[in-house]
Amino acid sequence: MNTYEELLNKQRVFFNSNTTKSVKFRKEQMKKLLHILKTHEKELDNAIYADFKKSSFENFATELSLIYSELKHSIKMVNYWSKKKYVGTNLANFPGSSYIIPEPLGNTLIIGAWNYPYLLSLHPAISALAAGNTVLIKPSELAMNTSNLMAKLINDNFDSQYFHVVEGGVTETTELLKQKFDKIFYTGSSSVGKIILKAAAEHLSPVVLELGGKSPAIITKGASIKMAAKRLVWGKFLNGGQTCVAPDYLMVDKSVKKKLVEEIIIQIRKIHGDDPQKSEAFVRIINPRHFARIIKLLDKNKIITGGQTDEQDLYIAPTIMDNVNWEDAVMKEEIFGPILPIIEYENLDDAIDQIKTQPKPLALYLFTNKKSIRDRIFHEISFGGGALNETIMHLANPNLPFGGVGNSGTGNYHGEYGFAAFSHQKSIIQKPNWFEPFVKYAPYNAFKLSILKKLM
Repeated sequence: MNTYEELLNKQRVFFNSNTTKSVKFRKEQMKKLLHILKTHEKELDNAIYADFKKSSFENFATELSLIYSELKHSIKMVNYWSKKKYVGTNLANFPGSSYIIPEPLGNTLIIGAWNYPYLLSLHPAISALAAGNTVLIKPSELAMNTSNLMAKLINDNFDSQYFHVVEGGVTETTELLKQKFDKIFYTGSSSVGKIILKAAAEHLSPVVLELGGKSPAIITKGASIKMAAKRLVWGKFLNGGQTCVAPDYLMVDKSVKKKLVEEIIIQIRKIHGDDPQKSEAFVRIINPRHFARIIKLLDKNKIITGGQTDEQDLYIAPTIMDNVNWEDAVMKEEIFGPILPIIEYENLDDAIDQIKTQPKPLALYLFTNKKSIRDRIFHEISFGGGALNETIMHLANPNLPFGGVGNSGTGNYHGEYGFAAFSHQKSIIQKPNWFEPFVKYAPYNAFKLSILKKLM
């Protein structure tokens, strides 16, 4: 029996003790996690800065604040989410009552991602804990310092039979996936998502896959260009462009492209200064391998601002590429870095058709002041989630589900949707003993059949 099998067996025994099914217990554990994180906030800041120079401001804004919010929201709402929910009962089941009992799935595995190492490990874990499961987290080894710190904070304060962090790389993840979990939650690339799905299928383990893809931003004629530029620059270059829901490319109406480009350049300078390498708000690329991959996507002949690089510092400047087409290398894969390609269009029909030929994206951002265009885009194009005249902020609302569709993922979470993702909805029909319809039973006849048709 290997270490992971022993660990999971311990969690299975603990889950079967029914301790985690107590809503009081769940709330106590989430309050404990919230206290631990707040107490060690400075250490959390230092670890993430060591991994890729993410500032304490950005760590709070894009990671810790969302984790705190999810914990507080779950603590407040878990009593309601866990309640038995009565539903209507049809005539065929008269007299009787019908209800649904949300129950935890059991033993869960969360495989986090490196780009938001705290958020993408702990946020789904909160959902799993709120639903009453045991949790194993496997953070990304690429963000080594944050992985180490999460392991220390959680493993020193929670019993491993309930909540535990396992560190390591591909080898450790592969061994974990040989075990039978009641739910696997993975955030990362679609290529690894396929591996996760294949491994889960061996045990018929259900999965949530939060993947990615090339998320478009559409800027139409008549959009508020200055505000669009400001929000696009913020959303694209946040976290050094290493955000799964970042605008991956722009589809811009030809008539407003020149003005938009000018405003984007102005906004880059306003936010990051004349030398973004010195900006505390500009995060570095996670490692040399990703740096080399992103560099290959640059086309010097199409760069209109940015393009500077520093391999020693893992720095790539905020870069805009114009006159891009679908055959360019930058349009062949998710960029996941600080490069923003621009494709212009003259006819919105053509832009919609081009987007629809691509795999369904995780996000879509539309900048327009026309209701007819809004309704058309949101009706015709399939995507995970998005925003009108904004970027990224949809995932900060716990009342909205977050997740992909098609190649960009399966399943969703956040708030009650996360609770549901880690729960089974158990259906119950309850009957009294004082009445039983005779039509259920043989011998059958035409009279019984006529009654049955009316009842059903």
